[in-house]
Amino acid sequence: MNSGTTVRVWDIPTRVFHWLLVILIGCGYVSYRFSEAVGDNTMQWHRYNGYAVLVLIVWRLLWGVAGSSTSRFSTFVPWPWKAARYGLDLVRGRDRHFLGHNPLGTYMVLALLAAVGLQAILGLFSSEHNFLTWGPLTHLISEDMTKKITHWHHTFFWRGLLVLIGLHIVANVLYGLVKREPLIKAMVTGRKPATDYEDAAEAELVATPIRRALGCLAVAAAIVLGGILALGGKLFY
Repeated sequence: MNSGTTVRVWDIPTRVFHWLLVILIGCGYVSYRFSEAVGDNTMQWHRYNGYAVLVLIVWRLLWGVAGSSTSRFSTFVPWPWKAARYGLDLVRGRDRHFLGHNPLGTYMVLALLAAVGLQAILGLFSSEHNFLTWGPLTHLISEDMTKKITHWHHTFFWRGLLVLIGLHIVANVLYGLVKREPLIKAMVTGRKPATDYEDAAEAELVATPIRRALGCLAVAAAIVLGGILALGGKLFY
């Protein structure tokens, strides 16, 4: 891979989304684990963190339509058999390079987005501290179902979400060490070394990406927060 010249791969909004989501997942655990220690017995910061995560996930769905070429679902989500073929080529040691996500990486990204979104949605129906703290939509379900969803909310974090995050980190590190593909660096700088990529030579960035991203963020916030209010939930209490 030629490291002398670099090409554009990720726009600024996509990179900010990625690292902000990483921060919010960490904050979600901290705001739960240490809520009593800091006197936040109603876990309001954990709820706010959950709202922010949901807004980000919805934003990413919108950006998958309105964003730059490497961020659009229409350009980087392959058919399953293409992902399987890429997996076989990877096992056989055949080098194939993609500007954006490779076919297997695409499905990992989609799985992570779905897992993070599910975790946040479960939180809307969960309760803590013997129902002294509750999600904004617990009034829609029975007490027994709330207890079950609370259990799923806890269990899925450890056995589902963290497992996927671990696999994602390991895969990215191995790609950097073994295949010499700077995936992590590219998500910081927005650029990759120029080479013969299968999907595109360089990303096609949208005009005024920050303005467009802020517009999508406003729509995402309206969908999430407005949806909770429409269902009779209280955002702040």
